[in-house]
Amino acid sequence: MPRSPVSSLLRTAAVATSLATLLVAALPAVHAADTPPAADAKAKSDLELPPLPDDKTIHQTIRLNGKPFNYDATVGTIKVRDAKGKVIGEVVYTAYTVPGSSPNRPVTFAFNGGPGASSVYLNLGAIGPRRVQFGAAGDAPSDSSELQDNPHTWLDMTDLVFIDPIGTGFSRALEEPAKAKADFYATEPDIKYLSRTVYDWLVKNGRLRSPKFLMGESYGGYRAPRLARELQTQLGVGIKGLFMVSPYLDPAAIGDDTALSPLPWMINLPSMAASHLEAQQRLTPDAMHSVEAYTRGQFATDLLAGRSDPGAINRLVGKVSELTGIDAVTVGRLDGRLDIQTFLRELHRGDRKIGSVYDANVTAYDPFPASAERKSGDPILNALIAPTTSAMVDFITREVGWKTDAQYKALSYEVNAAWDRGASQDKPVSDLRQAMANDPKMGVLIAHGYNDLSCPYFTSSLILDQMPAAMATPAKLAVYPGGHMFYSRDGSALSFKRDAQALFAK
Repeated sequence: MPRSPVSSLLRTAAVATSLATLLVAALPAVHAADTPPAADAKAKSDLELPPLPDDKTIHQTIRLNGKPFNYDATVGTIKVRDAKGKVIGEVVYTAYTVPGSSPNRPVTFAFNGGPGASSVYLNLGAIGPRRVQFGAAGDAPSDSSELQDNPHTWLDMTDLVFIDPIGTGFSRALEEPAKAKADFYATEPDIKYLSRTVYDWLVKNGRLRSPKFLMGESYGGYRAPRLARELQTQLGVGIKGLFMVSPYLDPAAIGDDTALSPLPWMINLPSMAASHLEAQQRLTPDAMHSVEAYTRGQFATDLLAGRSDPGAINRLVGKVSELTGIDAVTVGRLDGRLDIQTFLRELHRGDRKIGSVYDANVTAYDPFPASAERKSGDPILNALIAPTTSAMVDFITREVGWKTDAQYKALSYEVNAAWDRGASQDKPVSDLRQAMANDPKMGVLIAHGYNDLSCPYFTSSLILDQMPAAMATPAKLAVYPGGHMFYSRDGSALSFKRDAQALFAK
């Protein structure tokens, strides 16, 4: 899921906390393939932790398109080593594969975000063979965690490998916190060891011949293009296609560290307007084209004009109030610059509710309605941790039988807090351009929900409009009804799968 949890998920609460960018130096991580298996028995970690179980595979069946569909589900680990061969971490993955398939069957590696989110959200919410409900209006922590067959799974198009970065799920560092922070909890080492994890899984399972795809949600969308380029240029693995789901692509663009740039306000306005239009049952692509044209044009002009044009502020206030449904008095106090937190609170103030940064039309009761500032968590985030955690732990430990006493972290606030955020840069966009230029045959699909204010879709729209016109195969942007986890809506999940089929068919 979630900036994808802790980033998605936590631009939520960042709208409570922010995400990450860069760390310099950390020893390059190497993996199990770099040393003989016998070395594993001698490897010692800095921490005295009980060993994780051996890999475990079970056979399962779901009903898909009215017919039985058989597959293998595997929970396993891949070791991460430092430059001296010492095991410094263990990455736990969940893989779904169709036995007896051709070696040319595609395989897709999926990552969520945060940083600090496990891959449970894409696994049990979007494309895995089974799902648990979360991310929609009316969901609650006490909802059933029983898994159901997922009619929108991608398993009929590709094998699926869901990777939990270190510190999330059951994946873990095997060194003291200060070393773990340097080796795992920063942008550059994150890309290095996760790329190697993909490579090692391919070698371990004899799948280097398979067409390979990457999917990243939220901060995972920050990872995906960077992983693609790292795999292409450093590990010798070509990527057939990229899926970026509600991606956090350009940290610099959405930051609050500038007094002049109109971009943060431009990026947020269309998603605010979409939420208001949906509440009025008037959300259509044509209506949004009009909003986008205004945002690129008069809105940006008036923002930059400021007080040099006596009519600019009045125009801003009137139009922003009209588009968002927030009263002109409130918008006027902000000189037409409506921030996310104010919008989410004021939009539903009459009902004494608050909206979610992941989907502004998913609400919860405001426990402190008299407070001048919002004091509660995010409605979607608060509702999804319990059912997703319970469902995933039950699946891994009871159904698969991969037994461990460790705590499962669907979303780790500790990892998010430890992350070295560095300076905001556009490395995902730069690496996306270079990866596409390196391989004109690589397909790219960027998917968003209209109502997402954690990673607004207009960021990706503006980025793609600046891509070189000479690119042989342009990236495609698809925007669906819903929010950050638009796939929680059946219609959007179906549309997303149909759009993805074009990349697998290339």
